[in-house]
Amino acid sequence: MLPVLKYNGIEIARTVELSRTILSQTVGLMFRKNISSDYSMIFILEKPSSVSIHMLFVFFPIDVIFLNEEKRIKGLSRLKPWLGFKTMKNVKYVIEMKAGTIEKFNLSACGQMEF
Repeated sequence: MLPVLKYNGIEIARTVELSRTILSQTVGLMFRKNISSDYSMIFILEKPSSVSIHMLFVFFPIDVIFLNEEKRIKGLSRLKPWLGFKTMKNVKYVIEMKAGTIEKFNLSACGQMEF
């Protein structure tokens, strides 16, 4: 069964791509033209650590959700194409989604994600 992404029990993405390798995490959404509103890319880190997200070669804005080990939201950010950059400490999972997702589903810090 393919994973589904939920926020506080409400489905927010049906198309979920898991990124577990260093290569897939480095490439992320680079070179893609766009993503659908029900798409999410989930970066699964080996252990909680500092992460830096960059938008080099990403052609559209995205929303980024940073999670702790319990899959609770630590931080939320909207990043602009090409120039966006965000760093956060003690993160286990990073979720990249279409810009506007944070507002659409009223995501907030400490909210619970499931996948």
